[in-house]
Amino acid sequence: MAVVPARDRILQTAFALFYARGIRAVGVDLIIAESGVAKATFYKHFPAKDELVLAYLDKVDTIWSGQLRDAARAAGDAPGEQLVGMFDALASACRREGYRGCAFINAAAESVPGTAVHQRTVAHKESVRTWVADLADQAGAADPAGLARTLTLLLDGGLADGALSADPRVAEDARATARLLVAAATA
Repeated sequence: MAVVPARDRILQTAFALFYARGIRAVGVDLIIAESGVAKATFYKHFPAKDELVLAYLDKVDTIWSGQLRDAARAAGDAPGEQLVGMFDALASACRREGYRGCAFINAAAESVPGTAVHQRTVAHKESVRTWVADLADQAGAADPAGLARTLTLLLDGGLADGALSADPRVAEDARATARLLVAAATA
């Protein structure tokens, strides 16, 4: 059995705890205890809690952005279909056991504007919107930035509602709405 490096154990533990309980609700002492590292080891890798939070958000970004892009690619080669297909990632996310909504929206709600953590949440949302705008441009949308803004708002709304209602139709409704928006924007 492979030994997991201390930094990875800390990050894995923080990932689970931050998402399940919230960033503010989870203290460093709990992460140290749950990850099985010494306090000195923790602080060697993460001198401040915010540095761990940023590493957590980087990991979430890699996972979620990958899921969005994979769902888009699975929809086919046409950019318009990819814009609709990305909503399949929403369906997968909302069905996940322990789903608590968008980790970035949750982190933004717990952080102070202007802080590194808040800036990281904004950067993630801007990155997704830029990618969607590029697809919208490739699909021939008259206003790619406007379509991207509308689709990412729909995506964020689906992520939030998936946590509130746990209704599997949320993703289906969001996907159907996305199809209408893409068709109207590229007509």
